[in-house]
Amino acid sequence: MAEKDKEFVLKTVKDKKVKFVRLWFTDVLGFLKSFAITAEELEKALDEGMGFDGSSIEGYARIEESDMIAKPDPGTFVILPWRPDEGAGVARMFCDVLKPDGTHYEADPRWVLKRNLKKAADLGYTFYVGPELEYFYFKSWEGTPATLDAGGYFDLTPLDVASDMRRDTVLTLEKMGIDVEYSHHEVAPSQHEIDLRYMDALAMADAAMTYRLTVKEVAMKHGVYATFMPKPIFAQNGSGMHTHQSLFKGDENVFFDESDEYNLSATGKAYIAGLLPCPRDGRGCRTMGELVQEARAGVRGPRVHLVGASQPVDAGARADVQARESKSHPRRVPVSRPRVQPVPGVLGHAGRWAQRYRGRVRASRTG
Repeated sequence: MAEKDKEFVLKTVKDKKVKFVRLWFTDVLGFLKSFAITAEELEKALDEGMGFDGSSIEGYARIEESDMIAKPDPGTFVILPWRPDEGAGVARMFCDVLKPDGTHYEADPRWVLKRNLKKAADLGYTFYVGPELEYFYFKSWEGTPATLDAGGYFDLTPLDVASDMRRDTVLTLEKMGIDVEYSHHEVAPSQHEIDLRYMDALAMADAAMTYRLTVKEVAMKHGVYATFMPKPIFAQNGSGMHTHQSLFKGDENVFFDESDEYNLSATGKAYIAGLLPCPRDGRGCRTMGELVQEARAGVRGPRVHLVGASQPVDAGARADVQARESKSHPRRVPVSRPRVQPVPGVLGHAGRWAQRYRGRVRASRTG
């Protein structure tokens, strides 16, 4: 995608007759926040940002420190395809949240991710992410959840409303420049998944937030309700978000080592060690067997799988992470806060953990 700047945005708004621009950002829990400005205010917003009351945003500021500024990022400008476009189109841009003195607000999730990515960049790495986001369709948001189908994993069902909604969602995402790899029915009744093609972590964070809203908007146009709740139906599989992660130096995948038993480099092992749960009691990283015991008690993950390293093409090697999920704490599921998906593997502790817990890292291979 071509780099977008202020002039590009202003020209597009004029040429496409965009009337409103929604400025998006997230609170610390990953919930999308937005307010709209008119096209006439856009140039000022791009130069100076737009003020808002941060004390009303979850986790942002106390009442006496409430002044915040939303500074739109022109590189994230997209026209929303589900909004009217006949002379009054609507676009969106993600914002960086600033303090009144113009410095970044420390608790802004987008800035947290940018800081971590800079640490990786300082080491010469580019961090790529590819999430698998699962969700449910229900007939209504009210009352007991009523499913639309009784399908299972990868089921090929006759043409129905769920198939149409997945199709429409993919087409809508592509109109906004978000590439999709797969879409399919998931394990539980009325559960679905659309997988986005991997991209750099910041772009993917923006894309994941856009994806969630797009799924809900398309569902609403079809008269049904979509939810990313982790466990909406008792005794059925819940929804999560596998996150495929890889590090590159230029065009080289630094996770890949053809001479290793698992085709996994020392950097890849250090990265995985940084992702595994390492408690402070000195026991070391938990193995998959220990994590299975937790799963039987109602808690899943974190789990790390080595994906694609057995293939001869080294660009496919990546770590697939499923973060901790608890049935009693739905907000722990990372799909509710994709902006703060951890970037710990190579940043700081990973190397030390790989040395300290040598031999405790287990790799399982798929693909």
